[in-house]
Amino acid sequence: MRISSDPWQYPDPEQSQLRLVEVPAAVLHALARGEAVDTGGHPMTSYITGNECAGLWRMRSRQTADTPTDAPWVTRFVYVPGENAPVGVAGFHGPPDEAGMVEVGYRIDPKQRRKGYARQALETLLAVARAHPDVRVVRATISPDNVASRSLVKGYGFEDVGEQWDDEDGLEIIFEVGVDAGPPTSGAR
Repeated sequence: MRISSDPWQYPDPEQSQLRLVEVPAAVLHALARGEAVDTGGHPMTSYITGNECAGLWRMRSRQTADTPTDAPWVTRFVYVPGENAPVGVAGFHGPPDEAGMVEVGYRIDPKQRRKGYARQALETLLAVARAHPDVRVVRATISPDNVASRSLVKGYGFEDVGEQWDDEDGLEIIFEVGVDAGPPTSGAR
């Protein structure tokens, strides 16, 4: 599988129509500058354009300017049927490193939480990772205070492998799962 700019569909389209759509470069860079964005008729929520995501946009804008080939891998808009605006963002931090590791990231608008969108976004990212021949490990780094996200990844076989300090996010617990771990058991839902 080659990573492309095409939307990533939820692995079971009969269960969910969630899709992860690449953020166009012009939109990404405008979001990083805090400017109004033209998304071709799709509005942006105040969460996507606000302070909570501002650092993310600046980081990904610099990253894709320095390494344009990272663009299809990184932060995408999360779209679901019935919502004209993205309900959040999800993607990888970049392509697999030398060890075959990719790190996932996801954020759902507080107004859209508790609807299963983070779970579906994570399942989509895991399916993409498992389909790519260079990926062997998927990592998630999560604040110790983020009980919901820690619980989510543990349900998909992620194991606590340590902790790290992130200059932007502070202390994070590092979770990893091998891509050969297969899909979650029915208990993960």
